[in-house]
Amino acid sequence: MKYLKFSFCVCLFITSLISAQTKEITLEDIWKNGTFRQQYLDVLHSMKNGKQYSVLNFDRVSRSTSIDVYDYKTLEKTHTIVSSKDLEAMPYFISYTFSSDEQKVILTSDEESIYRRSSQGHYFVYNVQTKTLELISEDRIQEPTFSPDGTKLAFAKENNLFIKDLNSGNITQITFDGEKNKIINGIADWVYEEEFSIVKAFDWNTAGNKIAFIRFDETEVPEFSMDVYGEGLYQTQEVFKYPKAGESNAEVSLHVYDLNLDTLTELKPTRDYNDFYIPRIKWTNNTNVLSAQYVNRHQNELDLWMFNTKENIASLVLQDKDKAYVEVTDYLTFLEDNSFIWTSEQDGYNHIYHYKSDGKLITQVTKGNWEVTDYYGFDEKNKTVFYQSVENGSINRDVYAIKLNGRNKTRLTKNGGTNAADFSADFSFFINTHSSAKSPTSYTLHKAKTGELVKKIKDNSNVAETIKDYAFSKKDFGTLNVNGQELNMWTIKPNDFDETKEYPLLMAQYSGPGSQEVANQWYSANDYWYQLLAQEGIVVVCIDGRGTGFKGAEFKKITQNELGKYEVQDQIQAAKQLGELPYIDSERIGIWGWSYGGFMSSNCLFQGNDVFSMAIAVAPVTSWRFYDTIYTERYLTTPQENPSGYDDNSPLNHVNKLKGDFLLVHGSADDNVHVQNTMRLAEALIQADKPFEWAIYPDKNHGIYGGNTRLHLFKKMTHFIKDSFELSKDNK
Repeated sequence: MKYLKFSFCVCLFITSLISAQTKEITLEDIWKNGTFRQQYLDVLHSMKNGKQYSVLNFDRVSRSTSIDVYDYKTLEKTHTIVSSKDLEAMPYFISYTFSSDEQKVILTSDEESIYRRSSQGHYFVYNVQTKTLELISEDRIQEPTFSPDGTKLAFAKENNLFIKDLNSGNITQITFDGEKNKIINGIADWVYEEEFSIVKAFDWNTAGNKIAFIRFDETEVPEFSMDVYGEGLYQTQEVFKYPKAGESNAEVSLHVYDLNLDTLTELKPTRDYNDFYIPRIKWTNNTNVLSAQYVNRHQNELDLWMFNTKENIASLVLQDKDKAYVEVTDYLTFLEDNSFIWTSEQDGYNHIYHYKSDGKLITQVTKGNWEVTDYYGFDEKNKTVFYQSVENGSINRDVYAIKLNGRNKTRLTKNGGTNAADFSADFSFFINTHSSAKSPTSYTLHKAKTGELVKKIKDNSNVAETIKDYAFSKKDFGTLNVNGQELNMWTIKPNDFDETKEYPLLMAQYSGPGSQEVANQWYSANDYWYQLLAQEGIVVVCIDGRGTGFKGAEFKKITQNELGKYEVQDQIQAAKQLGELPYIDSERIGIWGWSYGGFMSSNCLFQGNDVFSMAIAVAPVTSWRFYDTIYTERYLTTPQENPSGYDDNSPLNHVNKLKGDFLLVHGSADDNVHVQNTMRLAEALIQADKPFEWAIYPDKNHGIYGGNTRLHLFKKMTHFIKDSFELSKDNK
């Protein structure tokens, strides 16, 4: 009996051990329970002394937030600047911004989103010395920004700009013509926000006595409206200005307000521009000289202007041209002598350049058949530039240091995968954020000069331990030669993969210009979903085709004037080649994508009807005629100039070819890719008498989230895939 009992216990232990090691991933794990959620360093800020950094911490017990300061060398917490539990006026704050002397902090509370990047809310100024809190405005405002000396701040309210004197409390209104859907002062319109990635369109000069801003006149921009259903008896309607391809943009102009003189002046370049954008403005170290970037409507020429606001002189110092388009970045940096650092693709790859203040080239700082992917800053003392690049392979990222003269390049990160840096104010240390397909996100402290590891900060080892209990499959990276190009690819196979069996294949992709999905980094939520599909017996593959990024301008810009041609050819051809593998069932190949990826998946199913048996398109563009000017015309010019580029590869014109299973999904309140796209495609499919499934998520934007929405969406997609591939728990 003792022996039998012991044997039974051993068997039970082994069974439970095996069971513990083979937990199945659920959609609730991914989208509801936070089973694989990582921890991050939130709102990381290097203190000006270069010896400390601050982060935003959340106390789950007291439900409070705090700004805590840590020492770089010891990583020990030195003190708390402010905690919401000590503030009666605000029980929590979600972000913070220091004044330049770090004696005042803007605390963000009660914030509500407007569009993807913009928001408005109530903001407070906390005085670090007096420990007092002051509400900036009783009304909701946007983008409160300290003056350089911290005595004033500027903000936007109802499309006008205001300045608050923090000593007297007086508020001065400096523009008066702001009006919804007509005039915007100092805040980007919808299309600038979405495509040029800016919200704040004003900037203080270094002396704090002038503010430059962009004024948007939207009067002639066509309006778009969306019904918002809510919970009331009648729906409401959101109406906003949205310039679709070929339509009128906002007329933009550049202005400067002088606080001392109480004057408002318009700045004009000496060159006449017919139709143009001003995507960036930035004061130089000269308190009177403002830089502004002007881009023509085709976006193949970018002009850097310097405006002397004291002498009212405009000088064109740099022109960046390209036969396709020029990228707009935030990397322009003015050095102490007002020479500047600039990035450009002029030699075929994105690199760093150093120019004199008058625009004469001093040196090309970085060179090679690889891309600079981020610029971190310039150390004046040691004449060193810090940047991130793909020198170690286009799916990886590393951090480098190089002298301003282009010599003595040093690779500062040693671990393969994706590395990103946050440098101390004096460039003596940096916090490295690292992840790979094998390693969750970790934070480590390094010496900036050599990259030497000082200490580990946080490693998310709990996530690595958690996934050990699940039947995770390895993500294999490689390349596939498609249409004469070596394309980056990753593959996830079922954990119990048997090469003598046949498996259905799902291809994941985005494929948009300059994008990247095949990257050596830790899992996104979608990656966990791919693991779930693999445990259901599906091989999942992702391939970055022609037109995607980080392999040079020629590879990226081949799709110019013909979006959806080469990208679709590559996905179809790749599917054909993968279908020839002995373990892939060529009769069960599906593809899915979101946004541009939905445009692609629709096209692939329609045009590749002899290859794909199924597709899912979420929030897809179905005709580029429906999308905005800045993004669309950058790649296609206008529909008046290039009608075939808009129509030949539109899914609307290929619906008659549909043979397989098709799921179409959209949010009804998508201000970006309007639900109009899906409605037009649905109508075209109906008139072509083609069966399809579809779902509209009420009042959801382009991200389709909120409450149980993501869980519901991915349940729907999972069931659709399994039904299409004829999978079940019994025959997977």
